[in-house]
Amino acid sequence: MTATDQERLRRLHFINALFADLTGRDLYLAEQIRSAIALSLADLEAQIASDPSSASRYDAAFNASAAKLLATWFEGRSDHGFAHWDATATLTDADPLFARAGIMAALKALAPFPEGTLLITNLRPALLPEGVRRTAKRQQQYEDMLAFIRELSASRTGRHITLHLLFL
Repeated sequence: MTATDQERLRRLHFINALFADLTGRDLYLAEQIRSAIALSLADLEAQIASDPSSASRYDAAFNASAAKLLATWFEGRSDHGFAHWDATATLTDADPLFARAGIMAALKALAPFPEGTLLITNLRPALLPEGVRRTAKRQQQYEDMLAFIRELSASRTGRHITLHLLFL
């Protein structure tokens, strides 16, 4: 399996998990959604074909398009809320103090709903950037941030709310 096939399969499973309510976990329907997103990014994909070093831009654009599509899917629903927090939106978002503020704002937006989905994107690239050595300290910071987000979400979400945390 080539690297391109692996990336395509990874994105397919991501879409299948993200849109499980819509697709019923049917990989054929997830592939249709993945293809539609990829089609909207065809120009960027062509640029990456000529410059493979910029592949991370495609991942970021794909994730942003999927998050936007998911937000549109949940828009107007009274039974399920959706919030998205991007750890790379600003240079300081991955810092625990600013991450707490972003997560709390997202949880506040989800509070009126009996069920909610919180999509957290780009946490790994923010704390473990490509091209930088992955030291034990950096890996520990990443693990600590994951635990911090999980604990904060669990402690600040009402018992009556079912919260789905998705890390991408």
